[in-house]
Amino acid sequence: LPDATHDAGFAMTSSFSTMLLTALALFDAPCDLPSRMTTLANQLDDLLPKFAAGPRPDRVVYVGAGPLAFAAREAALKVMELSAGQIPALWDSTLGFRHGPKAFVADKTDITVFTSPNTPTSRYDADLAAELRTQFPCASVETIGAGGDINIAMPFGAAWAAPLCVASAQVRGVVWSHNLGLNVDDPFSGQSTLSRVVSGVKLYPVVS
Repeated sequence: LPDATHDAGFAMTSSFSTMLLTALALFDAPCDLPSRMTTLANQLDDLLPKFAAGPRPDRVVYVGAGPLAFAAREAALKVMELSAGQIPALWDSTLGFRHGPKAFVADKTDITVFTSPNTPTSRYDADLAAELRTQFPCASVETIGAGGDINIAMPFGAAWAAPLCVASAQVRGVVWSHNLGLNVDDPFSGQSTLSRVVSGVKLYPVVS
């Protein structure tokens, strides 16, 4: 991967996005990659100002469907890492969150629904967002994605747009980390619990 994409800080941001795009370039249907990457990069330039962080929440939730469910997982992880666990974060699928996981929501919870470009999936996303706004008026509910409060065009499908969705959490996580007084490049500095490079892992032989 390009040297410029290798993160120097603790949380994987540009390296995550680059690895995902590389995997898609290798395994998805052939396409005009330079043109596609340029389109995504230009979109991100337009989106970054819209991702400006509001007041720091007490906890956050990210949900999505299909590939965007796993974008939600990465988004939640970024917030937890950059806040050193001081902002609890939960992720789930659009349908899965409508049941027990909603118990996580409290006052000052930021809920982000990554909205799909596909029908009928997008209708379930919209229904969930409307339901959450009614049930949790003290929480903040925002849709990011196709037709969302922050609209992300997804002409290449949800998987290719996943890095754009995750960027919202990357940007906000950095701001919230700074507001917490943490070292953004190493939020766990001095704690000796997490480090940028995993060490001490034992490898065991595979028994056939």
